Amino acid sequence: MLFCNVQAQTRKRTFRQHEVGIYLGGSYYIGDLNSNRQFFLTQPAFGAFYRFTPNYRYAFRAGYNYGGVAGDDSQSEDSDQRQRNLNFKTDINEFYIISEFNFLEYRISNDKYKFSAFLFAGISVFTFKPLGNLGAGQWESLQPLQTEGQSIPYGLVQVAIPFGIGFKVNVSKRIGLGLEWGPRKTFTDYLDDVSGTYPDPKINPPNGLKGLQYSNRTRGGADVINSQRGNPSTQDWYIFCGLTINIKLNPRPVPCHAYGSIRTE
Repeated sequence: MLFCNVQAQTRKRTFRQHEVGIYLGGSYYIGDLNSNRQFFLTQPAFGAFYRFTPNYRYAFRAGYNYGGVAGDDSQSEDSDQRQRNLNFKTDINEFYIISEFNFLEYRISNDKYKFSAFLFAGISVFTFKPLGNLGAGQWESLQPLQTEGQSIPYGLVQVAIPFGIGFKVNVSKRIGLGLEWGPRKTFTDYLDDVSGTYPDPKINPPNGLKGLQYSNRTRGGADVINSQRGNPSTQDWYIFCGLTINIKLNPRPVPCHAYGSIRTE
């Protein structure tokens, strides 16, 4: 038995734990149509993931998230934005890999290490497709309309850097709960279809009549050719926040040969 106890101590820092889980929460966006209002126009979001934990301090997670984000100048507190009068919405489909660092030692099923705050960071690939609405109730895809006179349409598959903070706690021998807030830094300014200047219809026109209509929606039809439509010096962000439900998979029995007993890890 002493041999097993010593072996258990040496394995304490390097146990193996496998989990699956679901994420339920919300998603929102920071960009040209919402520069600083956290949680504004939050939409429902959900996801699923697998987590591998090699010790009490670190974990690695891979998963999928789905959520919607939206922006609307008409709901802005800024008068210039209300005058611009743009809007958009898009679904986000995200695949990610992240690493986690626990501030305290943590392990599902162990009452001694039952909760911890944690940080996480990693990389993700996501898809999006911004839609606009002229007010008639019909949402239309904005990227093909080239609303800023782009010679090459922007890509709808992009890379982002997810990072954030969270809290984990055990609620049973097999189940843990988590709360987390995770911004995603993107490398595109077209999540909302807004970035640069209003195009000159004689030089770099939008695509067709609808392109013109969605390009310049200013109240009163002001002459805005070549004036600023968005802020090209900043990139767009999307954020996932919510609850995770983590389920520990069945432990693998490990024989302790010294006394013929069985333990699990």
